[in-house]
Amino acid sequence: MTPSPSERALSDVGAAVIGSGFIGTVHIEGLRRIGVQVRGLLGSSYERGAERAARLGVSRAYRDLDELLADDSVDVVHVTSPNREHFPQVKAILAAGKHVNCEKPLAMDIGESAALVQLALDAAARGQVAAVNFNIRFYPVNQHLRQVIADGGLGDIRLISGDYFQDWLLYDTDWNWRLEPEAGGRLRAVGDIGSHWTDLTSYISGLKVAEVMADMATFIKVRQQPAGPVETFSTERAAKTIPREIRTEDLATVLMRYTNGARAVFAVSQLAAGRKNHLQYEIDGSQGAAAWEQENPDELWLGHRDKPNELLLRNPALMGSAGRAAAQLPGGHVEGFADTHAAHFRAVYADVVAGHMSERPPYATFADGHQAMLVGDAIANSSASGGWVAVEGSVAHQAQGVALRGSAS
Repeated sequence: MTPSPSERALSDVGAAVIGSGFIGTVHIEGLRRIGVQVRGLLGSSYERGAERAARLGVSRAYRDLDELLADDSVDVVHVTSPNREHFPQVKAILAAGKHVNCEKPLAMDIGESAALVQLALDAAARGQVAAVNFNIRFYPVNQHLRQVIADGGLGDIRLISGDYFQDWLLYDTDWNWRLEPEAGGRLRAVGDIGSHWTDLTSYISGLKVAEVMADMATFIKVRQQPAGPVETFSTERAAKTIPREIRTEDLATVLMRYTNGARAVFAVSQLAAGRKNHLQYEIDGSQGAAAWEQENPDELWLGHRDKPNELLLRNPALMGSAGRAAAQLPGGHVEGFADTHAAHFRAVYADVVAGHMSERPPYATFADGHQAMLVGDAIANSSASGGWVAVEGSVAHQAQGVALRGSAS
């Protein structure tokens, strides 16, 4: 007899992971840390999935998605496959009655992501949970700062600035499926890592992007594609390569206006030598400021006008309830990238065990994933047009529509 949601424990919940690469492995390890049973793995091929499953001690490799969805021991499916697979896989998972945690971006375009939002709403009415894996929210000091800002600790937010820089695509011999629009979508640097920055800063500040002005650039216009498969972040050089024209951006610079009138400026690049995973932000308010960078994740800088600045070192005893909930280790024990996945999964699986989504979950919903895609779409359109572009659905977008209708009449 299957336990009711209120009687279930994490150890009763079974999960399966789609994707046998870098991030799929991170998901498997994070699930094990919180006590969820990983029932199986679906790779890009059965052979690849079986090899990775054996290496990670996962008992089963599925031959296809149908076999995974037929496994009654699986309650939740984690989607870490290439972006083009997200929409059809998530759609099938929700239709099968299972919960889903999908990597970002949610889909290939805003039409697909909008459709998934509706499917997720319908699924939520049946008690299913649908989350997007914006894990950077779950560094404990980010959870803490969100609560500080919501409580008025920085006053009215006026400016957010920062960047997300990596160097793993610095050379023309660096290759990954994300370089191919057919696999990754219209956007690359903006969609892959820039979406983390826009989601994180909107989540922490509580602000929504209204319009953007952006400039995207592709400096490496031809790359050498290896004849065989390549792991993400691999530094190995292929013996045989094929020259390929690149049609996605290496970097972007972006100005943003929020619906409350605040401003933002940020840059995103995958060509920043020496920057391995450098996301950083500063949030300036009328009463104070705060700054953080991902490569020093336990430190939160707090700026003041009339008293000494502060450096808060992550410590559950010194943070608010949201920061304490995300923290897993005592102060002085650094929590990093893998820890954020475990914290994110704990929040998602709390709702899975409860049998319904929370009213305001700390994890990103499909609506949040769609919002990140709308911002990305506006960035691409702005770069193409050379002007300000309103984010679809925002107040600025609605006002733009009224103006256009007025000029037509």
